Amino acid sequence: MVGANHRSSSASLRERLYFEPAETPAFLSRLRQDGIAAALALATCDRVEVMAADEDSDRAAGIILDTLSSRSGVPRADLDEQCIRLAGRAALQHLFSVASSLESLIVGEPQVLGQVRAGDRIAREAGMIDPTLDAALSGAYHAAKRVRTETAIGERPVSIAASAERIARNIHGELSTASALLVGGGEMGCMIADHLRAAGLDRLTVTARIASQAQSLSRQLGGHYGLFEELGGLLSGADIVISALGAGRPEISGDAVREAIASRRRKPVFLIDASVPGDIEAAVNDLDGAFLYDIDDLEAVASEGRSVRDSEAVAARAIVDEEVARFLLDEAGRDADPLVTALRGAFEAARRQALRDAPGDADRATELLINRLLHEPSSALRRMAGDGSVEQARALLGRLFDIPIGGGPVGDADGEDEKNDG
Repeated sequence: MVGANHRSSSASLRERLYFEPAETPAFLSRLRQDGIAAALALATCDRVEVMAADEDSDRAAGIILDTLSSRSGVPRADLDEQCIRLAGRAALQHLFSVASSLESLIVGEPQVLGQVRAGDRIAREAGMIDPTLDAALSGAYHAAKRVRTETAIGERPVSIAASAERIARNIHGELSTASALLVGGGEMGCMIADHLRAAGLDRLTVTARIASQAQSLSRQLGGHYGLFEELGGLLSGADIVISALGAGRPEISGDAVREAIASRRRKPVFLIDASVPGDIEAAVNDLDGAFLYDIDDLEAVASEGRSVRDSEAVAARAIVDEEVARFLLDEAGRDADPLVTALRGAFEAARRQALRDAPGDADRATELLINRLLHEPSSALRRMAGDGSVEQARALLGRLFDIPIGGGPVGDADGEDEKNDG
């Protein structure tokens, strides 16, 4: 793995390295031309990283850094200073942790797994996923699923906007049936409104003292706009009210909210005061059916979520460690498959030859088979013992055959092998 992320590099470097998903195939094609046959590119606001499968990690890392430097115009020396390079187990650990959202700026955020899958899809379409990288990605997805299933790392909101979404769902259920009103164009209010829209909010109306501002914001957020002079009626039609006027004094009175609730037949309303000082009169807290939260309230919910995620991250990292160890063990087993196949082939050939040498005589055939199979291992064990490696020979025999090994001479299992086998 080679690249820059929020832990290793500056935001300005990541901005220069960043490329859109539509540009990824060309980047991967350049890597292939330069000698890397299997690679996945991940470019987000937090990271620009390349995962590659190659027998020579140093050579591959150099190619990736040269390619990143060439397309971005960033000097190679700057990349060497700020980019990280991981190989082997460390690279796997990083990939599994990224997919499990443990390397994100906000631990537990779910978007990164989708970003990994999107990068995987683009790489597959470009023919840049080989069996090694495919196996690593499958392992990463399995680890991410376990982290999501076995921990609560993604259950609590960790940002103010996410806290607002959680409370809105608690009050109104699915956002697809809810309507919201954004009053004013303050940055925090717009951020919350945008987050709710992305979370499935069905209808959004924007109003502001300046009509042109409301029209512009409504286009940006994918909603409608209303006249500020009709604020009372707009309040009546909103399940969620986000106030971001920033006037320095209350602009939405308790009486206005009381009238809105009455016209809603006491259907509850969730009010978010995104201004400091607040836009909404404190008396609204005393109204039945009104749930008023200011920035401090939402921040408290977010802080609780961050605390929970930090504690859950410990369990999540333990899961990732387990999955990396399991993956490496499985990979080692796959590396041994040709050896096992060769051993089985040799044993099968010896069995067939013994049957040909003693047709119809099972006792003689099995005696020949055992002696022939044990001849070379016995000779090797004797040589190890003769070289002073008797304990290593004893340990090897125990590992290969899982049988208790006493303290007697090593290599006497086939004392009659040469005589019987002629």
